[in-house]
Amino acid sequence: MRTLHHLSLCPFSRRVRVTLEEKKVEYRLLPENPWERRVEFLALNPTGEVPVLVEPDGIAISGADPICEYLDEMFPDPPLIGASPLERAEARRLTAWFDRKFYVEATANLVDEKILKRLRRLGEPDSAAIRAGHTNLRHHLDYIVYLIERRRWLAGDRLTYADLAAAAQLSCIDYIGDVPWNDFEPARDWYARIKSRPSFRGLLADHLPGAPPPKHYADLDF
Repeated sequence: MRTLHHLSLCPFSRRVRVTLEEKKVEYRLLPENPWERRVEFLALNPTGEVPVLVEPDGIAISGADPICEYLDEMFPDPPLIGASPLERAEARRLTAWFDRKFYVEATANLVDEKILKRLRRLGEPDSAAIRAGHTNLRHHLDYIVYLIERRRWLAGDRLTYADLAAAAQLSCIDYIGDVPWNDFEPARDWYARIKSRPSFRGLLADHLPGAPPPKHYADLDF
């Protein structure tokens, strides 16, 4: 069976988890704290980063983008990268937007500061980073509203990796209760569609010891 090395509140790990569920691929989860730099894990991925998918024959694939592209080729139903060249280009553009820009400007400033910093024993959260994260998050939610008011899904008429990337980032921030959903109703309605999918159930069941999510986190109707 395939094994996914992951970190619960890592949005990149979460995107792969949802992809595996959408494609109904059997796998097992193996928690990994990347900062521990385990020798066995470094042998799979020398960068020491999650996610890493290990195939039944022992071949390891590292990184959300390579894993998801691989899964789309190996298990093409449903196609999550897009059906046409233009749709694939837009899905890749937006996936990169959320994996890079959104993560750096919002997720890292909120989740990393409030949760991962404590787990890694790196001291108190940086209040300036948290303020920046809240401000940046609103700009990104505005962009999601802009997109979803013009399309059924973020990249077009069908669910793609763009939606999964955005939802994975937001799910991490929603775990700490920092998403101002009431101020961005179209984004909230889009996210409700995502979190209501069976593929999202595993994420909504995640609970970190000593840091439970808010009550609405697993509520499909908010």
